[in-house]
Amino acid sequence: MFKQRLPLFAAALWWGSLTAIGFLVVPMLFANLETPAIAGRMAAKLFSAQTWVSLACGFLLLVMSRPRDPQETTPWPPIVMMALLAGMLLALLAEFAVAPRIVMRENLALWHSLGSGTYLLQWLCAAMVLWKLSAKEAPARG
Repeated sequence: MFKQRLPLFAAALWWGSLTAIGFLVVPMLFANLETPAIAGRMAAKLFSAQTWVSLACGFLLLVMSRPRDPQETTPWPPIVMMALLAGMLLALLAEFAVAPRIVMRENLALWHSLGSGTYLLQWLCAAMVLWKLSAKEAPARG
């Protein structure tokens, strides 16, 4: 039973942590800390930590998506696998391509927009994975 529900928990943690950090915590930092520079440094640390949470959840989901029998195909629809891999790739892209340029304040408007876009796309990928996996787990009514 636990192994069957673990992917749903991992998907929920991935989506929920993206939601909490990106749409609640970071805006509160900018609203409540003394300067945007202080808020920005803290936000960068939180986004970096979020990357590793995303990758850990994604890795766990990849491991759990493996078929138990080598002759079987993955038990999840291809759209779930594509969203999972795309979300992990977006997390890596944000961490290693976009974030360093934001921290260096290199063309800040461009890189901040790209960072926001990659975060939003990752959030949508995580939402798709969670949505599809939770639909699969929903108990039958009747």
